[in-house]
Amino acid sequence: MKKLAWCLFFGVISTALTGSPASAQKNEALTREMREAVTTFLKILTPEQRQETALPYADLARFDWNFTPRARKGITFKTMSAAQRKAAMEMVRVVLSQEGYSKAEQIIDLENVLRVVESRPANDTYRDPENYAFLVFGTPGDEPWGWRVEGHHLSLHFSSVDNQVTYTPSFFGSNPGQVMADVPQKGKRILKAEQDLAFDLLHSLDASQLEKANLGAKAPNEIFTSNARKASLAKMEGVAMGELNAAQKTAFKKLIMAYLQRYHVTLKNQQWAELEKNGIDKIHFAWLGDQQPEIGTGHGHYYRIHGPTFLIEFDNTQNGGNHIHSVVRDLTSDFGEDLLQAHYEAGHKK
Repeated sequence: MKKLAWCLFFGVISTALTGSPASAQKNEALTREMREAVTTFLKILTPEQRQETALPYADLARFDWNFTPRARKGITFKTMSAAQRKAAMEMVRVVLSQEGYSKAEQIIDLENVLRVVESRPANDTYRDPENYAFLVFGTPGDEPWGWRVEGHHLSLHFSSVDNQVTYTPSFFGSNPGQVMADVPQKGKRILKAEQDLAFDLLHSLDASQLEKANLGAKAPNEIFTSNARKASLAKMEGVAMGELNAAQKTAFKKLIMAYLQRYHVTLKNQQWAELEKNGIDKIHFAWLGDQQPEIGTGHGHYYRIHGPTFLIEFDNTQNGGNHIHSVVRDLTSDFGEDLLQAHYEAGHKK
């Protein structure tokens, strides 16, 4: 039965890869759902709020993203009515899986934890669960358009180009990585799978594989690609999936899927199909820092998953290895750039 389910799963992915009518219909369905959710949100805004929220698709603000607490363009929860907040979160719900949506909600809620941990007043605006901003770029419809939600440790970007939806860059962070303070959220680890499955893979490596995967004893203080418009690393480093045995490959795929299953099933399958097309065995796993999960001064670890067109970075070094940053990047089509180029090239050929 498990084998059948596995075959069915990869059958769905293979269908997506071939670009069959079924996969096209799934993309059209998600595109329509996203368009309807965003249109509903825009309709219930006041004219003043809509002016604050809606920008042209070509506006360079689309590429100005960050995951730190800062002032942002767009309308935030703070100035929304209850109905507007519900509509805003429905936009998020449409494009994420239930698991991904729950992670997003919990990341926002961690601002309340940080207020307690850092002894901030209830009206503090630096650690603020209401300071998450929504922007819409372009007009939801047939022409390219997109939207984002962004605040501390959450930056999600979606574009729609010719019935294809893109979801990168996509940043999920967690401070603390494990809630240790005496608060209702005590013990919570929002990015537990992303951390634990990576250690499982690391600990499964033999000596020669570990020598390739391990890039150094000290982890960086931040993800290497930071908030750059275009993600780029000089080369793929670490151990390639093609060098792993069957059990290790399963562990590696499970780790990748911990990220992909944050998103709507169409986006998950679409991304996996792209990874297969570009060569699953070429995807590399690299590690820096502690090889055991420890919290305390001087501790921390980092890993990345790097393929020909795909990059995941996970960094847990700040606050003594209890402050996580994780990002998923498309090395060719962040912000839908490749799709947009193809869209305009096709237009010129007509």
